[in-house]
Amino acid sequence: MPTVQNLSPVLQETDLIRRAVAGDADAVRQIIKTHNQRLYRLVRAVVRSNADAEDVLQEAYLRAFAGLATFQGDSSLSTWLSRIALNAAFMRQRAQKRLKRTAPPSGAGEAEIIPFPHSSAISIDPERAMAQRQLLHLVEEATNALPDTFRLVFVARVIEGLSVEETAAVLDLPPATVKTRLHRARKLIRTRLEEQIGPVLVDAFPFAGTRCDRLTEAVIEKLGLEK
Repeated sequence: MPTVQNLSPVLQETDLIRRAVAGDADAVRQIIKTHNQRLYRLVRAVVRSNADAEDVLQEAYLRAFAGLATFQGDSSLSTWLSRIALNAAFMRQRAQKRLKRTAPPSGAGEAEIIPFPHSSAISIDPERAMAQRQLLHLVEEATNALPDTFRLVFVARVIEGLSVEETAAVLDLPPATVKTRLHRARKLIRTRLEEQIGPVLVDAFPFAGTRCDRLTEAVIEKLGLEK
């Protein structure tokens, strides 16, 4: 009998679903960890708040696992979970809009930025790491500023790397609409980045700090000037 590791991806997914439906905590954990990043980013693209995104994602998982026994396999588990998460996000968004219409005006704070994952080993050079963080922050800001419909397609296609067909399935859109919205999203982001990137490029190709010190000392040594 083949082990779980030797099963095809489809059979592995089927086995995970079966075990999760039976209440296997490890299977539930594996499903969550496998899909967490994609679902969080999609939800975050709708609600535009880190705290709300986590709350919505938790609600979505609870709904999904409560109804997992009804999953028919007509789509991939990823697509099924994505739709549940997006439905939960849209419900939260509509509730927030209703609340804003009825709430008294107050000073609005700045929108939060989508927290893209940062590598713990971007660079050991502080100057280069700072420049990369600045560029990443600009991309996050530009993405966050996109209109809702464009932002969701951009996150799915560019950040999550879904194909046109996968994005269309997740968002329930015609592929042609996905392509059009992605084109417009890229154009808006390019325009915004071009407006803001000038000051950041002043620090491009940094050669300071550790790298500068290392070269300086190497030259001093070769000149026979070291103390």
